[in-house]
Amino acid sequence: MPKVPVISIIDDDEAVRVAMKSLLNSLGLIVHMFGSAEDFLQSSYTDDTSCLITDIHMPGMSGIELQRLLIAQGQRTPIIFITAFPDERIRAQLLGAGATCFLSKPFDEQILLQCLDTALKSDKGGSTAR
Repeated sequence: MPKVPVISIIDDDEAVRVAMKSLLNSLGLIVHMFGSAEDFLQSSYTDDTSCLITDIHMPGMSGIELQRLLIAQGQRTPIIFITAFPDERIRAQLLGAGATCFLSKPFDEQILLQCLDTALKSDKGGSTAR
């Protein structure tokens, strides 16, 4: 029996976390929610996460800093970045470092699902800007 993917959502906006969790649970995925990068890093799910969906701008550690830390630790978990403040320079930086997707809020659910499909089909994801 295939292993059910585990998705970790990190966003300081609870409404965003809950909406994404509801969508992804409806697809049969296991979803864990975190209000900060620090909460995720302190959890027992860092090694089991199949794909990470994270906001860029959060109090404390940013999504950018989280990506750098995970790469430095040798983690190649596919990452989908979401942001309400899109910046072309940051987008290029994150995708260049291996992010699967970079989505601007609000984003279409179908685009998120396409990014998730790409992330789950590939060990390293693929770089896509949406």
